[in-house]
Amino acid sequence: MTETPDTPAPDGPRTEAPKKPRRKLAADGTPAAPRKRRTLKAEPPPPPPRLLWWAAGVALAVLLIDQLSKWVVVHALNLKEVQAIDVIDPWLNLRMAWNQGVNFGLFGSDAELMRWVLVGVAAVICIWVAVWLWRARPGPLAQVAAGLLIGGALGNVIDRVAYGAVADFLNMSLPGWRNPYSFNVADIAIFAGALGLVFQPGPKPDAGAGGKPSDKTRDAGRRTR
Repeated sequence: MTETPDTPAPDGPRTEAPKKPRRKLAADGTPAAPRKRRTLKAEPPPPPPRLLWWAAGVALAVLLIDQLSKWVVVHALNLKEVQAIDVIDPWLNLRMAWNQGVNFGLFGSDAELMRWVLVGVAAVICIWVAVWLWRARPGPLAQVAAGLLIGGALGNVIDRVAYGAVADFLNMSLPGWRNPYSFNVADIAIFAGALGLVFQPGPKPDAGAGGKPSDKTRDAGRRTR
């Protein structure tokens, strides 16, 4: 009786079959549903910057109306020689006054230096407001206020360069009281524009879910927990 020799094992490393991933079981023992992959929503692109048509249009309109009214009153009606024209006395009249200062004759002076100082101040204010408009890109109301201010300031600058003083001709008085001061369309625009910029509403808080303002302090506290 002969013994059969054992067959030698084949050379080389043994390869094991890949293990199947274990599926998690739910509480009732049934296989749990596979998790859904979260897809990151793409953020909407930022809105395009607001155009400044309101500011430019209002400034141009104020400048044209101011210069046209001055030309009609000073030259066509010859108020510079007549000096006074009653329209609705005493409520509204035309009274010629050459203002060498700012509004209502403040800082008035006959010196040529003061004339160019006021021109420079008005130019700096216009440039400052224009730069603010370009950077902030505010809403229509703020643009209208800025346009009123710029248009009125430029109208008075043209007067100082052309005449050496600002042409004021509108006078409003009351029965029994005569107003000694006159003004023009540019003065009205400057006053209204400055008032509008001062009382501009501040930025709105960020809206959270449901349109309610989000509490950044509370949200930050939740993230740290």
